[in-house]
Amino acid sequence: MSEVVRTRFAPSPTGFMHIGNLRTALYSYLIARAGHGQFILRIEDTDQERLVPGAVDVILKTLKMTGLDYDEGPDIGGPNGPYIQSERKPIYQKYAKELVDKGYAYYCFCSEERLKSLHDANGIGGYDRHCRWLSKEEVEAHLKNGDPYVIRQKIPLEGTTTYHDEVFGDISMENKEMQDQILLKADGFPTYNFAHVIDDHLMNITYVVRGSEYLTSTPKYVLLYDAFGWERPHYVHLPLLMGQNPDGTTSKLSKRHGAVSFQDLVNMGYLPDAIVNYIAFLGWSPKDSDQEIFSLDELKKVFSIDGIGKSASVFDYEKLKWFNSEYIKKLPEEEFEAKTLPMLKEVCPDYVDVKKLAGLLHSRVDTLNEVKDKVGFITERLPMDLSLYTNKKNKTTPESCGKILKDVLPRLEALTDWNNDSLFALLKGYATEAGIKAGAVMWAVRIAVARQAVTPGGATELMEVLGRDESLSRIEQAVKEIEEA
Repeated sequence: MSEVVRTRFAPSPTGFMHIGNLRTALYSYLIARAGHGQFILRIEDTDQERLVPGAVDVILKTLKMTGLDYDEGPDIGGPNGPYIQSERKPIYQKYAKELVDKGYAYYCFCSEERLKSLHDANGIGGYDRHCRWLSKEEVEAHLKNGDPYVIRQKIPLEGTTTYHDEVFGDISMENKEMQDQILLKADGFPTYNFAHVIDDHLMNITYVVRGSEYLTSTPKYVLLYDAFGWERPHYVHLPLLMGQNPDGTTSKLSKRHGAVSFQDLVNMGYLPDAIVNYIAFLGWSPKDSDQEIFSLDELKKVFSIDGIGKSASVFDYEKLKWFNSEYIKKLPEEEFEAKTLPMLKEVCPDYVDVKKLAGLLHSRVDTLNEVKDKVGFITERLPMDLSLYTNKKNKTTPESCGKILKDVLPRLEALTDWNNDSLFALLKGYATEAGIKAGAVMWAVRIAVARQAVTPGGATELMEVLGRDESLSRIEQAVKEIEEA
């Protein structure tokens, strides 16, 4: 890329950060960084009725958590500010008037009642360009009277408008299919359709990245560039983001498919780095590589626009869970403990060694929220199903396990060093003396202390976590249950 690459992320502060918005931010960021360019944050808040208090903070927090650092923005400034559209109101008014003077836009004084009359009962209809044909004298009379107005784009009535998209190729639309859209509203604020064009030009944006739902809107935007005599930016439209429906079909990703915001996923125990890694693959794939795990720094090096596909991408929560499990495994022990010890301390009795328990869980959870789910057998004694003692591989039965537990109980009571190594040596020694498989002994003890079949850790690891008194008490209870059965 010979030109200076400048991209932008321009969200509206209308609520949470949708996964689709985050993907747009990520791809914009990666295009900028791969081209050694700049990434700009701009807040598009011209639709004042839809603003949600605190939404800007959500945007800033999300970008910080995901590592998408920007070079210019509302909180850090820059040479092309302000970076909040509501603070740029005079700029849009100036350029809207310039378009009117050049003959590419016009004042529209139609009342709301008249505009509504142009639509049927289902809201279908369009503007009939009534004010497009007003004479200069009629316009001046309206303005002199102080009549409210909007400024509309004067779309050519004939011909075709074509632009090139970096993903979908050349896109054309007949001009007669487009309406004279509003550029400046009656309150003096610009519409999105106008403001982003002005801002992208003034901020020297060279690559505009957005969803493919804007493919058919872009001809109106390039007509504005042409009207001002400005160079068009490169357009990069991203494939649709879909969700899986219960019947196997897909539809646009929404809340009915599950969590669809970044913060929702974080609250469910997904790591920001894992979310970013997974989202990178929702519409893009690296060249000549099957690698899936990429850090953000690695993505900067391998990302390219020609890796973006046209086909819709389906958000797969199971695939995200796999990514997350891989990232959890890679967490340093201290970092995993910092994230999980508060949760474990909240639910575990004081006698539990939560630090050792965290060590057992580190490679055995897919999300951080599973930590609490996997320690229910630690926090309370579950009801016992004696059939759990039956194991074909180790050839154990409730009866054989009862004898093992009765034999090892006094040995465990006499043990002075209650740690995993000592416990393992004791049980292994008993198995050798008794002439039975060590696996049978471990099975009997693990079922007795865990009271469930699947556990994060073996018999001696669990006894170390539970501590001496609780472990012995559980084994005593198990012996009694088997004898009384």
